[in-house]
Amino acid sequence: MDLDTLLQFEWSLMAPEFTILIVATVLSLLDLFLRKEVNRNHFAWLAMGGIALSFVFLLSQLGHESSMILFDTYRFDPFSISFKFVLLAGTFLVLLLSHSYKEAGEGGYRGEFYYLILIALLGGMMMASSADLITLFVGLEMLAIPSYILAGIQKRSTRSNESAMKYIINGGISTAITLFGFSYIYGLTGSTQLNVIAQNLSNITQSSAEGLAIMAFLITFVGLAFKISTVPFYMWTPDVYEGSPTPVTAFLSVVSKAAGFIIILRVFMSIFGGIAGIRLNETFLESMIIFIGVLASLTMIIGNTIALRQRNMKRLLAYSSIAHAGYLLVPFVALSPMAFESMWFYMIAYMFMTLGAFAVLQVLIRQSESEDLSIFSGLFHRSPGLAILMTIFLLSLAGIPGTAGFIGKLNIFLGALFTEPGNFTLVAIMLIATVISYIYYFGIFIQMFFRHAEFQTRIRLPKSISAVLVICAAGTIILGVLPGTLLDFYHQHIDFNELTGSLWK
Repeated sequence: MDLDTLLQFEWSLMAPEFTILIVATVLSLLDLFLRKEVNRNHFAWLAMGGIALSFVFLLSQLGHESSMILFDTYRFDPFSISFKFVLLAGTFLVLLLSHSYKEAGEGGYRGEFYYLILIALLGGMMMASSADLITLFVGLEMLAIPSYILAGIQKRSTRSNESAMKYIINGGISTAITLFGFSYIYGLTGSTQLNVIAQNLSNITQSSAEGLAIMAFLITFVGLAFKISTVPFYMWTPDVYEGSPTPVTAFLSVVSKAAGFIIILRVFMSIFGGIAGIRLNETFLESMIIFIGVLASLTMIIGNTIALRQRNMKRLLAYSSIAHAGYLLVPFVALSPMAFESMWFYMIAYMFMTLGAFAVLQVLIRQSESEDLSIFSGLFHRSPGLAILMTIFLLSLAGIPGTAGFIGKLNIFLGALFTEPGNFTLVAIMLIATVISYIYYFGIFIQMFFRHAEFQTRIRLPKSISAVLVICAAGTIILGVLPGTLLDFYHQHIDFNELTGSLWK
């Protein structure tokens, strides 16, 4: 590739990614050359500044026409720009949450924490814009490898080391399975570019190689199902969440999970969404949707059911996260016209309510040095404000009206019901799973409002934690009461018609 060819690319489309890359590089050099006495905790502000600048570049790109650069391996379209907003916002709040982690007395972070977070974010952003299996896989590993390190970043903690080991083993298995599925796709089509794969695969599904296409679909989905923690590939999740430092757990629960759904949507909608299926008058994705529907149903039921028996709060939120992965699969199964909108809105709602809950949890763990459910005992008497905030987040996680979680679930319900034919069974299972979740969410309410306080000391909130709580509570309430503030922005600036015209009925 010569210089003239390089200069012809519209590099401004990658301004958000370049910003994150430059800031991560600067932080790594500062960490290398600054004296050990310098407090690396301040790196958080530089990292958040880089994310804010990247966010500004992303806003400036709204309304830009879809285009491809780097020989059709990088795609700029409404899909990529909308989900990058989720990744950037979630990582910003995680960094804000992590800034006070050293003050909490749980062991501070060294400088590498902050640029590892940014590298993982960059991997997720690359996945959102990838139009090639190779760049998709590179982005996936850019997200996964820093996540393994972050899970075990507290080297003197046995639990952190154990979580990192389990994460690496399970992550390595899922990566191998995903790559095996990609190899089937490449072998069948002779290309790694998603648009070329879709064209070539449409002929294969109508030939004797149809069985290999089904195998490629199943293997690839199983590999990626590890990333979003669906049943039966979820067993690593509670152990990794429990052993990782709280901000890392929050990052894995929100940003990493969102990136997992991004790659699933990009791969399966681009490749299998528009080609002929096994039966007449349906796409290949519609032919295989029963498989994903079963996984979604089992994930919702098993995630919420196992959560009923949990006393460790990180494990409880881990199983809650598994159940929410099932909820997010419902619009993907329904294949409704509002599926992208439903998933995007729910990811933002989930980001606010989950990060807010982890912020409260971090404060209580710091004070009590325990992760047991009993740390919430008498919270309303010790800190009424903190108890009310946690109530808001739990009500949203449960899907109670007036919160963002309720609107998110309502959008998913409506999208699934008004498809033709309606997915009544899947909606019924989602309703049952939601009702089951009320038991363990409301169990926390009982601890906060009706149990005697085991800890009588007053709770002091670091400024960064207070900022996270205020932002998350405001987002949860505003999106619950005035969801149009976000949905109007979505319809005004983000148009998926070009991307999904041939994919959704």
